[in-house]
Amino acid sequence: MGFFSLLEVAAMPVIQVLLISILGAFMATEYWNLLNADARRYLNKITFIIFTPALTFASLAKTVNFEDVITWWFMPINIGLIFLLGGIFGWIVVKILKPEPYLEGIIIATSSAGNFGNLMVIVVPAICNEEGTPFGDLNNCNSVALSYASLSMALGAFYIWTVAFHLVQSSGLAYKAIQEVKGSLSRKPNDDFDANSESYLLKADDQGQTSKQVTSTKLIDEENMEKELVVAQLSGKAGDEISSWGKITGSLQHIVKELMSPPTISAIAGFVFGCVPFLRNFIVGKSAPLRVIQDSIKLLGDGTIPSITLVLGGNLTQGLHSANLKPSIIIGVILVRYLILPVIGIGVVKVAGALGFLSPDPLFRYVLMIQFTLPPAMHLGTMAQLFNVGQQECAVLFLWTYLVAAFALTIWSTIYLWILS
Repeated sequence: MGFFSLLEVAAMPVIQVLLISILGAFMATEYWNLLNADARRYLNKITFIIFTPALTFASLAKTVNFEDVITWWFMPINIGLIFLLGGIFGWIVVKILKPEPYLEGIIIATSSAGNFGNLMVIVVPAICNEEGTPFGDLNNCNSVALSYASLSMALGAFYIWTVAFHLVQSSGLAYKAIQEVKGSLSRKPNDDFDANSESYLLKADDQGQTSKQVTSTKLIDEENMEKELVVAQLSGKAGDEISSWGKITGSLQHIVKELMSPPTISAIAGFVFGCVPFLRNFIVGKSAPLRVIQDSIKLLGDGTIPSITLVLGGNLTQGLHSANLKPSIIIGVILVRYLILPVIGIGVVKVAGALGFLSPDPLFRYVLMIQFTLPPAMHLGTMAQLFNVGQQECAVLFLWTYLVAAFALTIWSTIYLWILS
């Protein structure tokens, strides 16, 4: 496969995302006013409750069976390693660059949660259509690639709506605490009751300097007080939760709550229907009695990608103007996602293959490698919208990471194909 052919295959899905995002940005402008803040919030809820679960269930029930789940057992470990390592390096970025407290969870989530669904479904099968790939027959490659991508989507959704969901939720709690502290500080009464007439009879040459010193001291004190109050408030909330439920009970309750989210339930249901032949025969196939239900669910799932991408573009209109995000943070996330993780991914696949953990199928190994190279999951924008935190910052991170992805996916795909050839 030539370089320019690979460039077209890898860049086209990302370009499609950018084009639809531009449309969403225009829809959110005052000229059209179709995707205002309320509309984006409602569309995110529909995507979370209806579209994403439908897409996950339809893909898994049709393409995954029990033998596949047994053969591809290393994929959930691979995605788990991506979240673990990406989260560690994202935490390092946070500690070095010290962003606002309410952005820490979002930055770590952006560094760890990749787009394991949308891009995988488009990119991986498209690779099979090019001549010169080491993946064998075209028709068989397309079928297997769709199964790999569907399993990646389901596993990615599980990790995203548990691990990343918790990180964005923590950012939402931090942002809410900051707003409450700022509100209490703004309502702070004037405590300068001890000042007398001599306090204001300053000499002309000392008045300006004294005023600057007082203002500077006041700003520093207020800033330190705000940080202390935020930490105390968050610690107080955490302490109340621990004292009420206990550490073990609270952790189990959180895990069960996340497992009951619509995307996770749909993934479990998709695995069950795909792996149990009796249930699979009822919804898959031309003569299946309940095929119309499967087709209806798939029709709903087709709305996932455009909905998420339009909202991404709508959030971008605000993010370009008012995002409180340092350029160094954007660079840090890009380095984690497109330099550190891909290098680690090559090593992980090489070691796992040498230990006999992987099937000999080169397409499966390619999928495992490409999972380390994906841009951030667009579902993070949905979560930011749900918790009303960091929406503009998420939009800016998505803008730059997806722009770089057009080149990073091409370069690393070329390297991966060269390794597997």
